[in-house]
Amino acid sequence: MAEFVIITGMSGAGRSTVANAFDDIGWFVIDNMPLLLVGKVAELVTAPNATTTRVAFVVGRTAADELGSPGVFDAALEQLRSAGAKVKVVFLDAPDEVLVRRYEGTRRRHPLAGDSDRLLNGIQRERKVLENVRTRADLVIDTGPLNVHELKARITDQFSVPGASQLSVNVVSFGFKHGLPADVDLVFDLRFLPNPHWVDELRGQTGRDPAVRDYVFAQPAANVFIEKLEQMLAFLVPEYVKEGKSYLSIAVGCTGGQHRSVAMAEELAVRLAKLGFPALVNHRDIEKR
Repeated sequence: MAEFVIITGMSGAGRSTVANAFDDIGWFVIDNMPLLLVGKVAELVTAPNATTTRVAFVVGRTAADELGSPGVFDAALEQLRSAGAKVKVVFLDAPDEVLVRRYEGTRRRHPLAGDSDRLLNGIQRERKVLENVRTRADLVIDTGPLNVHELKARITDQFSVPGASQLSVNVVSFGFKHGLPADVDLVFDLRFLPNPHWVDELRGQTGRDPAVRDYVFAQPAANVFIEKLEQMLAFLVPEYVKEGKSYLSIAVGCTGGQHRSVAMAEELAVRLAKLGFPALVNHRDIEKR
């Protein structure tokens, strides 16, 4: 079966990086693809003698007007799905302040900023234009906290082996003082557990270190929590699969994102693997202090 991915999102959020990642794992990538031509490509890919079965469309700045029209975007999706193909929409996002910083670093001009506009005005205008597309996306990735390598790893993990798993699972640890992750489905708060930060010999370590892990799971409440969470996910994840969900992001947070959440995320990934759902683990704030 042919597979299509539409890659879109905010300018500066990492479309080029994601396009390169898809190219690296063997997808045929078409950059700056006008939505009106999507149907023609679908006909070629789904033809009986076609040799290309996985195509990623990068819909970027040249298609801003098309993306702002719900009818055009929906028609493109329908053309792909009516061809009997699997279709996913990946939307790349980042906080406004991150996008501003990235644009200022490259000195590029934002496509929706006028000659006399502030950069932030163009970003906010684009965010409003793309609101409908974001709500229709199968996968929203907040690239704000990710470096280039982490973003590529996220794409590689979820799209490199077709059919390997019915559901791609991501577990992220984070610190509440650094803000909630923007692209997660389930969030769990671990601040009910004693904080290793207040133990002098543990403060400089992380939840990856055995001493911190042992401290966290020496707390009876930590073991009760992980057992109940495993039981809930053992029920919940297969239900997501039955409903056709392709991606599941689970966030566990503590105060700073270095100790309790890191240890719990690592243990949760082990238990998810035993349930038959291997997970990619991302410690968003482990290096922050």
